[in-house]
Amino acid sequence: MFPIIFHIGPLTVYSYGLMLALAVLICSWLLARDAQRYQIKAEIISDFFFWVIISGIIGGRIFYILLNFDFFISNPLEIIMIQKGGLAWQGGLVLGILAGIFFVRKKNLELKQFLDLSAPYIALGQSIGRIGCFLNGCCYGKEISWGIYFPVHHAQLHPTQLYDALGLLGIFFILKFYQRYFQNSGRVFALYLILAPLLRFCVEFFRADHEEFFGGLSVYQIISLVFILIAIYAYTRFKSQPRKST
Repeated sequence: MFPIIFHIGPLTVYSYGLMLALAVLICSWLLARDAQRYQIKAEIISDFFFWVIISGIIGGRIFYILLNFDFFISNPLEIIMIQKGGLAWQGGLVLGILAGIFFVRKKNLELKQFLDLSAPYIALGQSIGRIGCFLNGCCYGKEISWGIYFPVHHAQLHPTQLYDALGLLGIFFILKFYQRYFQNSGRVFALYLILAPLLRFCVEFFRADHEEFFGGLSVYQIISLVFILIAIYAYTRFKSQPRKST
């Protein structure tokens, strides 16, 4: 794969970081465009993305470190080596959501409206980020004869990063379609919290970088099930609102 894109003097551009940066730029621009319909200023979207992304990275890294605590205790300098990958999506989602809710409340914005607007672009941003995982060689799959050869692992593996990327892209389009009929209900965001963990639960069966935790499932699958159950409950509680003509 291509964990390093190029060097400029002492500066090294990593594929993982580059794809994360592209995800932020593309999704913040698209969300700002959609938010104009609700008279939400572009600078509010920029600030929102800044705090959510920073919080998501911190939350994802902390959770990943906790799940691999023995390794990081033995190799403490690896804690800051985020360019190598190592973000647990579930931890990033929790802290990112909390930061987003705090930001929206502080700005006196409509919470359900903002969550529904953001949901498709969270999925799209994750999809772009998974391409960075593919180029970096992390989040890798099990060996299979027809798989893609990963030099860093010296084996042909399930391209689970691409499974995730394509699945999340599909979720993006599903949520955008759903937005055409419902708005400001919270249901679009709840649907994201059902579909994204469900995708992760399924893809996890093909991954090789996690051990079984309980009942043949990884800890990520168990957490995904918890997210799904909570999101289904929230979905049934939120009242749907027909989309107004614009």
